Amino acid sequence: MSETIITTSAQKVPESVSPATARGYKMDKQGAQNISMGNPTPYPIPTFDDPYRKREWMLEHMAGAFRVFGRRGFGEGSAGHITVRDPVNPSTFWINPLGTHFSLMKASDMVQVDLDGNIIGGNTSAPINAAGFAIHSALYKRRPEVNAACHTHSVYGKAYSAFGKPLEMLNQDSCVFYKNQAVYNDFGGVAVEKKEGENVAKAADGVQSVILRNHGLMTAGTTVDEAAYLFTLMERTCQCQLLADAAENEGKKKIIIGDEEAAYCHFIDCDPESLFLEFGVGLNYEIAMDDSFMTFTNSRKFNRTP
Repeated sequence: MSETIITTSAQKVPESVSPATARGYKMDKQGAQNISMGNPTPYPIPTFDDPYRKREWMLEHMAGAFRVFGRRGFGEGSAGHITVRDPVNPSTFWINPLGTHFSLMKASDMVQVDLDGNIIGGNTSAPINAAGFAIHSALYKRRPEVNAACHTHSVYGKAYSAFGKPLEMLNQDSCVFYKNQAVYNDFGGVAVEKKEGENVAKAADGVQSVILRNHGLMTAGTTVDEAAYLFTLMERTCQCQLLADAAENEGKKKIIIGDEEAAYCHFIDCDPESLFLEFGVGLNYEIAMDDSFMTFTNSRKFNRTP
């Protein structure tokens, strides 16, 4: 197939884009450079020489993720947890304290726990969610490449989970989950037992997103930003799926995106850099509205330390 230039109202796709699909579309490699044109991505993933400084940055982004979740109404009582693997001691992880509203979370609130359930650092006076520990500790044991995970009892995730079915590729955004989702279809009750946590973690093998039947959603990533954006997107995708299913029941016909097009969209949009970029939009809104969750940054500003 000869190469062509696809013209839009704003720009042209250069001929140097080598073909991969039947339409001739391909990118040489994944990354935010596929979306950010003219200048580098506004939200690059930083690197750190000091793992303790990386820990502070990570905890602030973790707290920021909770603020995003709180604004979107993902809270349900004390249910829900975001965790991150500790960069100083990777056999431990950080989790939110039980009973603190997502919209009030600060970096200094987080609790460090080892894989045996011992609270060893951070906010050591706070309890943690037992089900959150059971699921996330099993995930970190089983998936060494995972550094963060999110789970809440969000409304549309809970509703769609009742069907025990994967999401369909209904739109471009859905394609982030193309061959990147699983369904845990063996609901065993509140996941306070070690075995239930292990079963959930096993269901997540090889994917970043899991629909937990009769329970909700869980996502994972290499950064908390990646995992959190996947969660917000999956929740919204469940909402779209339910709306489309309802319209189909009224006689409307759904058109599902083909495998080739879905794979291409996934290639462009679903990588650590691109997902980090997507979450940065919401995170920076939270910073502009109220940056009180950035405990360590604000402390350095107050004390005028680098």
